[in-house]
Amino acid sequence: MNEKIKAYILEHEEELIATRRKLHSEPELSWEEENTTVFICEQLEALGIPYRRTEPTGVIAEIKGGKPGKTVALRGDMDALSVQELNQDLSYKSNFDGKMHACGHDAHTSMLLFAAKALHQVKDEIPGTVRLLFQPAEEIAEGAKAMVKQGAMDGVDNVFGIHIWSQTPMKKIVCNPGPAFAAADIFKVEFKGRGGHGAIPQDTIDAAVVASSFVMNVQTVVSRTVDPLDSAVLTIGKMEVGTRFNVIAENAVIEGTVRTFNKDTRDHVERELEHYANTVASLYGATAKVTYTRGTNAVINDTNSARLSHEVISESFGPRVLHDQQPTMGGEDFSFFLDEVPGCFALVGCGNPEKDTEWAHHHGRFNIDEDALITGAELYAQYAWVYLNS
Repeated sequence: MNEKIKAYILEHEEELIATRRKLHSEPELSWEEENTTVFICEQLEALGIPYRRTEPTGVIAEIKGGKPGKTVALRGDMDALSVQELNQDLSYKSNFDGKMHACGHDAHTSMLLFAAKALHQVKDEIPGTVRLLFQPAEEIAEGAKAMVKQGAMDGVDNVFGIHIWSQTPMKKIVCNPGPAFAAADIFKVEFKGRGGHGAIPQDTIDAAVVASSFVMNVQTVVSRTVDPLDSAVLTIGKMEVGTRFNVIAENAVIEGTVRTFNKDTRDHVERELEHYANTVASLYGATAKVTYTRGTNAVINDTNSARLSHEVISESFGPRVLHDQQPTMGGEDFSFFLDEVPGCFALVGCGNPEKDTEWAHHHGRFNIDEDALITGAELYAQYAWVYLNS
């Protein structure tokens, strides 16, 4: 642990909180983070940290140490969500209707920025390079891929990321080896029957019946074809069918998501989903078209990197801060960085019932206990310091 890093972040806690509040009040959606990008660039310029913008938004910066060594990347995402903020009593509530930092990316950006400031203070002592990734468009699972294509992982030996987490208690940190976030895929099934008058069903193939049968029974893909020891979730989130009360529907469209950790299970569910849709359609004389889109890959923490994070957490904050928590079936495009190099992804707890910060991510009442900001900022910086010195 570097005591200078800890001292710097503690001394600048109020500024860190103010930065997070500024970003919270000025949310920008995926690929629209222009003002946030400009703000980060201005902050880096003031420090003298070299950077380059990625296209269309985002920033890659580097702190080159005074000694040669490896390169570690630290990632903080920065996009907001199309969610209406319901925390109307906050002095720093969103200034824009229908836009909100409802997932904590304002905190990630702020924590990474102050980690950079702390590391910059000790750059002459750093053996190697710290690369800073201020990433756009995480919420639509496109930003990490775009940054990788633009060289974010070139020459990197290890990558570390943080997500502030309202479902984890305040003053607790999770970074278990192995699965952390699931692969998150999207599917659409389009059924086509034969429409007609509601009073003459014998001349039709009712797409509403076909779609209903599919929805009611498709869960058997998981419950009867996937090994119970392998995790999988198949959720139907949207169904559109019919045009009028007395018209038998010709078309039905169903949309949903699949979450898995294991690659073979992912492949299996994709195949079975298409097979099931075609089988149900043929049973009624209809047809089916399945579009399966792979989103994020599973976030699998490298064992050695996770163990290193445990050392950092225990030494910086005490062993009781380490928290064991089951993986989430949520998705995270940090996975695309881990596809390139080893690394790990930590959850920093911000849930505090006394401050009403246990609301789920993506909820209009989501907020964080801001005492977690200095923990996250220091964890970013100390991980980089310890990794490069290991």
